[in-house]
Amino acid sequence: MEPFSGGSIAMLNDIITATENGATSVAGGGDTVALLTKKQMTHKVSHVSTGGGASLELVEGKELPGVAALSDIEAFL
Repeated sequence: MEPFSGGSIAMLNDIITATENGATSVAGGGDTVALLTKKQMTHKVSHVSTGGGASLELVEGKELPGVAALSDIEAFL
């Protein structure tokens, strides 16, 4: 919502600056992706994911079944 977007845009600008200075940035979730798209800045972060809930679980250290399956080379043989 535009009247409340100031904080999100300020944070986005800080994340972009950090990325430009070598940090790895991951944007996750539908609202975050919508903001990046609206501001035409998706190319300024390292990775964009529509999986907000999965992104949070990954940061929490939980195992993601899809990632675990991809990590198991025997599953592909």
